[in-house]
Amino acid sequence: MIFENNNFIHEDVYIKDDSYTIGSNNAIDKGFYCTTRLQIGSYVHISPYVTSIGGLTTTLEIHGVNNIMAGARLICGSDRFDGSGLFGAMIPDDLKGRQVMAPVVLEKFSNVGTNAVVLPGSILREGVLLGAGSLLMGDTVPWGVYKGNPAKLVKIIDATEAHRRYELLTARTE
Repeated sequence: MIFENNNFIHEDVYIKDDSYTIGSNNAIDKGFYCTTRLQIGSYVHISPYVTSIGGLTTTLEIHGVNNIMAGARLICGSDRFDGSGLFGAMIPDDLKGRQVMAPVVLEKFSNVGTNAVVLPGSILREGVLLGAGSLLMGDTVPWGVYKGNPAKLVKIIDATEAHRRYELLTARTE
């Protein structure tokens, strides 16, 4: 286990890119598996058995004050499966079909529920909650709650209290 900058990183964490960035006050639990570039802000919790896949040409950006719950899948790169060639990680580049390679972005205060799947190019805007078991593809609106497969906006959260408490939190760390 690694304790540095008030970060807890379990010994059973795999991050392929050794140039990742991580802020402070984070917890990354057992079984996190990441094959993408990785940028983590502060006050982030990545629960057990979360994966981020897509290779080192893509990035997972977690801006801070986020939770990614157990079993979530953050897909930053994928084959298109559109008849444009062969598909799979072991196929030589000159024989591969088209791929979708795009970052997944979690803006501040956004959260991903247990066993949710986030597809390449998706942006969870500030304060977004993606419900457990949901499938997200694309952009969202700030402070929206999304549920289902495909994920649909079900309500908007009032951000006033979250912003007030964030100000209190940052005042404590200055």
